[in-house]
Amino acid sequence: MRQVVLDTETTGLSAESGDRIIEIGCVELVARKLTGNNLHHYVNPERDSHEDALKVHGISNEFLRDKPKFAQIADELLEYLQGAELIIHNAPFDIGFLNKELERIGRPPLKAHIGGVIDTLVMAKEMFPGKRNGLDALCDRLEVDNSGRTLHGALLDAELLADVYINMTRGQDALLMDVGPSEVSKVGQEVVRIDLSTLDLPVLCANEQEAGAHEAVLADLDKASKGKTLWRQLSVV
Repeated sequence: MRQVVLDTETTGLSAESGDRIIEIGCVELVARKLTGNNLHHYVNPERDSHEDALKVHGISNEFLRDKPKFAQIADELLEYLQGAELIIHNAPFDIGFLNKELERIGRPPLKAHIGGVIDTLVMAKEMFPGKRNGLDALCDRLEVDNSGRTLHGALLDAELLADVYINMTRGQDALLMDVGPSEVSKVGQEVVRIDLSTLDLPVLCANEQEAGAHEAVLADLDKASKGKTLWRQLSVV
């Protein structure tokens, strides 16, 4: 599967109010591996950035004056994204801006060109309820080196998000289906089946302190989800 991790920087927070894209960074993953086939553009937004936005990305209005306008890079961008599954942190923000730029030049919205979208912010909120789930917080939690990130930058942030996504979904690659002893894995090695019925596995029960700590974690999760956790609902039935 071909996936593209995408990030944008903008002049402000509202595409509907006239804010524009100033930078687009894309990182390609094929079979969950970085390919190095990345795409990066600075874009002339035809307007100045808000002061608050400048503090975030540090890209000056003067720097963008001679950069191509979105219409000039649209074909290359859409060709690069064609059919890919996009991975975006807080996807509605970036997609909203891209759709507005496409609308301005009379092109169909992004969904007409791509295979789907994964929002890593939604994933993170499900995996770490009640925690901070910004990109920096996820990098710290998942041990992704973000020491070079002093300001936001679309390509750097897309590269960091690619590492974060791979770490968040790493367990998916560890699942093994029940296969016959003669079947061969992708690397050409025979799959070895172990008969666990011959092993005497000890059962270790949680002590009172451990059980209390576990219950406290469940209570925090239940509070963060506003009482929507399934185990609480089932325990009442």
